[in-house]
Amino acid sequence: MRIGTLAAQAGTTIKAIRYYEQIGLIAPERDPNGYRFYDETAVRAVQEIRALQRLGIPPGRSAPFLECLHAGHEHSDECVSSLAVYRDAIAELDGMIAELGARRTSLHARLEAAADRQIPDAAAQAAAPPHDFTRLPDGLPVPEDDGAAAHLPGMSLPDLSLGESSGSRVSLAGLGPGRTVIYLYPLTGRPGVDLPEGWDGIPGARGCSTQACSFRDHFTELAEAGAARVYGLSSQDTGYQAEVTARLRLPFTMLSDPDFALGDALALPTFAAPGHARLYSRLTLIVSEGRIEHVFYPIFPPNTHANQVLAWLRAHPQ
Repeated sequence: MRIGTLAAQAGTTIKAIRYYEQIGLIAPERDPNGYRFYDETAVRAVQEIRALQRLGIPPGRSAPFLECLHAGHEHSDECVSSLAVYRDAIAELDGMIAELGARRTSLHARLEAAADRQIPDAAAQAAAPPHDFTRLPDGLPVPEDDGAAAHLPGMSLPDLSLGESSGSRVSLAGLGPGRTVIYLYPLTGRPGVDLPEGWDGIPGARGCSTQACSFRDHFTELAEAGAARVYGLSSQDTGYQAEVTARLRLPFTMLSDPDFALGDALALPTFAAPGHARLYSRLTLIVSEGRIEHVFYPIFPPNTHANQVLAWLRAHPQ
């Protein structure tokens, strides 16, 4: 079919199709006279690009979806690379929503001060919606760098064996060649189980499930960038971690350190919360040849942290 027919069937303009060609999303054939012609797959590709645009994903970021269709998948988002685009777009929206929420909060506070009124904390807590562990709420406090991880780069991992969510054990002193990414987190929420009281008010506490999903969706890219292994680590038991790993469909396992053996050996930062005398603060270690090569601390927002790790790995090839 000619470009005009394609535009009509896909519900767009000739100008838009030429732009998609220019950025390499569709590639027409040429007949002996030099005219462009397209097959039926181009209609599906253009329709997919337009559908993603309506969701706020620009054409320049739609290539993974088209590649998924080209690979023979029925749906364009059946590939991990497509899921990563979804999550990045959601994270960007979360950032915009958080900024708007912060502005609204500031305006509301000024209104209350001007009217010399105050809403009781108990009423605000009662009006709060149930916890949703799959996304970050608005207005979370941002953790500050207190220097508690500044001593870690260059340190060797101790000779510890930690339980793994798969049921086996992992030796931290024998991780093997290549880089290992170990992200420490305080605890993951579980549907139907309340988080500790005041959890969202603790800087850096909320977001463990979204962080795990971020590492899940970028797992292949992290491996391509040089991460031979990825582990999550917390003080929760292996049974709890196994449930989270299965429910979130994580392609990596979790390490359990209920006695804070690693924390004591490396003087890692921790904090307390109602019902928990000690929890790991959120930080990420890049380990190479048994030594800590790089540390990310503090981490915020956690739902885009895998992107930060990925960028560092690409900027520092081993």
